[in-house]
Order: sequence, then C-alpha cells, then structure tokens
Amino acid sequence: MSLDDWWQIVEQARSTVDDADDADTVADEVRLILQERDPEEVAALAQPLRDLLAASYNWELWAAAYLINGGASDDGFEYFRGWLITRGRDVFEQAVEDPDSLADVPAVRQAAEEGYDLECEDILGVVHAAYEDLTGEILPAGAYSVELPDLGPDWDFDDDEEMAQHLPRLSELFLEY
Repeated sequence: MSLDDWWQIVEQARSTVDDADDADTVADEVRLILQERDPEEVAALAQPLRDLLAASYNWELWAAAYLINGGASDDGFEYFRGWLITRGRDVFEQAVEDPDSLADVPAVRQAAEEGYDLECEDILGVVHAAYEDLTGEILPAGAYSVELPDLGPDWDFDDDEEMAQHLPRLSELFLEY
C-alpha cells in the first residue's frame, strides 16, 4: 500500500462524515473503512502513516503546533500531526512545506477565535486498531519502521519576536502584541 492509498482512504472518510472538521470522527470513519479491507492491506498501511509522521517532523511545524495549541509537548506535537493528517493531503502537504500556511485553514482560524486545541490521537493508532478488529491480534512486529529526520534549527518558542519572524501569519492570529 502506498501514500496514495492512504490519502484516498482519508479523503473517502472526510467525504463520508457529516463534519469533516471533526478529526476524531474522521479517524473513526478511517477505522471503519479499514475494517472492510483484508488484514494484509491494513497492515501495509502502517508504513505510509509512519512516513507521514516522519515527513511532518520538523521544528517549524512544531512551532506552529505550539502557537496553535498554546504549547506542544512531544506527544502534543504528535497529536497535532494526527489532526493535520485528518485534514487531507492538500492541507497536510502545504503545512509541511510552509507551516505558516495553516493561517489560511478555517479550523485554525476558528481555534484562534475560540481557544481550543487541534489534536487527533486516534488517527495515529487507527491501523493498529483496525488490524486487531479484523484479526483479534496485534499488528505484526516489523509492519513498519520509524526513522525521524533531524528537526532542523531550533529557536525559543516562547520568544514572540522569533515566532513572528518564522511564522508571521500564525503569530498574528495567536500572539498578543
């Protein structure tokens, strides 16, 4: 299974649910879609999901998560990337390329106004859960590997000036000047 297969499933889930902005509902729908596949296909989707997490593992995106969610621990950053995956391929790829582009995403703008976090832990375990639903067993060891890249140059996320330098549009939404 490929990244294209993964993204087709996410898009199918997003088009099926009543509220595609509800990341947990999208994750639930992805799980239901996976439950209709062969266990081998489901297991093969573990690697593309891990590849997306690796592709989105960079300091600039972590800073965006920190701004948007009012902080982001290691787990918080992972859950934010889970939310980002539920947004679909276009939003995900644009955010990885330019994290400040998240300022254009309506859900991010709404989070800025209403003060809630954008996270989805459930999508991160959806392959494991669907595989177990289908087989009664845990995902086989070796179904995927994880190699996280270097995060890149860091800076102080609590330094508003540095954040505004790196992420000007998100800073405008989330920082008080």
